[in-house]
Amino acid sequence: MTDDLIKKIFFSSLKLKKDTVVTKLEYGDQKWDSVAHMFLIAQLEKKLKIAIDIEDVIAMSSFNKALDILKKYTK
Repeated sequence: MTDDLIKKIFFSSLKLKKDTVVTKLEYGDQKWDSVAHMFLIAQLEKKLKIAIDIEDVIAMSSFNKALDILKKYTK
């Protein structure tokens, strides 16, 4: 897993503008609502070939938090 891959998944899943500073992105910003969150989770699981625990799905509230959480799934 690379940070760049995660960024690409965030950009494509949330349909972010190219000028979005993804490292400052948090749940509730721009187009990241509850429906988009579930789509993002599904895309992360599919692209990274992992299954994310529900506690981590709930805790994934920012891009940086997502990076931290995903580290334990992609060693």
